[in-house]
Amino acid sequence: MTIPAAVELQIVEMPKAELHLHLDGSVLLETALELARTRGVDAPRDVDGMRARLVAPPRCVDQAELLGAFDLPIALLQDAEALSRVTEELVVAKAADGVRYVEIRWGPLLHVERGLALADGIAAVCDGADRGAAAVVESGGRIVVRLICTALRSHDPDENVRLADVAGRFRDRGLVGWDLAGREAEFPDPLVHARAFEVARAGGLRITLHAGEWGGAAQVRRALALEPERIAHGPGAIDDSSLVAELIARNVTLDLCPTSNVQAAIVRSLAGHPLARLHRAGVPVTLSTDDLTVSDVTLSEEYRRAVAEIGLTPAELWAINRHALDVAFADEATLRPVRAAFDSWAKQS
Repeated sequence: MTIPAAVELQIVEMPKAELHLHLDGSVLLETALELARTRGVDAPRDVDGMRARLVAPPRCVDQAELLGAFDLPIALLQDAEALSRVTEELVVAKAADGVRYVEIRWGPLLHVERGLALADGIAAVCDGADRGAAAVVESGGRIVVRLICTALRSHDPDENVRLADVAGRFRDRGLVGWDLAGREAEFPDPLVHARAFEVARAGGLRITLHAGEWGGAAQVRRALALEPERIAHGPGAIDDSSLVAELIARNVTLDLCPTSNVQAAIVRSLAGHPLARLHRAGVPVTLSTDDLTVSDVTLSEEYRRAVAEIGLTPAELWAINRHALDVAFADEATLRPVRAAFDSWAKQS
């Protein structure tokens, strides 16, 4: 389905906020080729071959198959220079798509296999975020970047406690959030990592976690036991009316990624995605890509699909986009001028 030219222009021009974006799922193809060559990683040496490795199928068997697309990027990102470069490039790419506020998440413990110190890896991502934002300003644009540290369900709980402790030391570098992700079917209970969440919260990090990429509404309900402000994914919540009511009552936002949700076989099609139904029911939601490369989609393209295939109205799309700034993990002093810029654009459009 095509959308009116005026709506297309609005999507292109509107300032956008993205809260659910993975660093390792967003490595640019040309960069991946260079990193594979210079790091001696066994990987394709041509663009088409690299694309086949980094871009997941339009529909996988399940979440586990989708996560297989992250294996190569993780192998490529095992040193500080690579982590910093890929972060910088992602920030610049997002700004070029009209994103003015972005939260980038990644799992630092995945990047220490070749001896990189945990703190050095985190610092490298912070450095890349700073350089990317500075490059955007130098080119006449603007973007605010904040970072979310992601723990893995499959990792030892004590290691995730250590990660939370180290991550909390980087709050002054823009690391503001704590997340849990990974294979839900194999590691369904997030409460195994409750202590890490406690340490992260004590360190000033704000809480989100992945849920519902397997197990539907029951997994989303499980995640609520950790008292998150936001839940990554969770479209299956629509199947449980009492859960919908609880999300509304507790003001927990679902950071939805429709294209990725189809890839992971959580939903059958974009047309069947419950984004619009959840929003209309009153559940707080945001709209993101999940991954620039793994899902092969920009935020503008995700917005177009939300209107053309899911059925959001332009007004609903804007409301969802604007809501992201009300639940973003940056401090109020940072968010106030960003909100003002968004509101000014809306009045003028």
